[in-house]
Amino acid sequence: MTEHVADPSHPRYNSLLMRHKLEVAASKGMLANSAMIAHGRGEAYDYLLGEQTIPSAFIATKEIAARLLNADNPIISLNGNAIALAGEGFLKIAALLNCPIEINIFYRTPERMNALLSHLNGLNEKLGLNVTILGGKPDAKITGLEGPRSNCHKNGIFDSDVILVPLEDGDRCEALVNMGKDVLVIDLNPLSRSAKMASVTVVDELSRVVSNLLEIIPSSPVISDWDNDECLQSALTRIVETISKPTK
Repeated sequence: MTEHVADPSHPRYNSLLMRHKLEVAASKGMLANSAMIAHGRGEAYDYLLGEQTIPSAFIATKEIAARLLNADNPIISLNGNAIALAGEGFLKIAALLNCPIEINIFYRTPERMNALLSHLNGLNEKLGLNVTILGGKPDAKITGLEGPRSNCHKNGIFDSDVILVPLEDGDRCEALVNMGKDVLVIDLNPLSRSAKMASVTVVDELSRVVSNLLEIIPSSPVISDWDNDECLQSALTRIVETISKPTK
């Protein structure tokens, strides 16, 4: 599937690979029409960050690993883009944490949900894992949130105390925080509402965060005295430095 994307030596290979994964997912009916637009917005910020995990992002990744490990009822909530870009990695993380994954999407249709559930369940079987995958039959609602994303599972998002929500929407992030949950966000935009509202924000590209989490979780990191504003400011400082750096 990936051999025709670009030669691995291409300087933009990883970026092109991510785009290709979205194209394939879209062809399977997994994504909303706006999926590539949302991804492109994140790519722009990643370019300004140097397309690398900056030190503050790695520290934030350790913090979310620690909080997930310390949780009583952790859960990973995924949308279509997250499943398309890093579904296998998130299943491996869920297996390490012994926690469920719940699919939660804004543009919810039976066809999209069936496509996403089928894809994730197929990966689950392929990897030989037994991760519980929720989302198909929601029986609860996120307090203070309207629309399709308010629908959730009682034994999933609703009862969770710590929730990892990559590529999150700001209104749902705020509602989850107001419910008293520890909300851990992966967002390349340090100025987004989600990034500012979250308990911990990792300003980094999704697949890099997943790879780092798979390395960090087995080391059992401990929770720190976290300052999320400081983490966001570090990312903003890096962006300003990149913009200000003279071109050769």
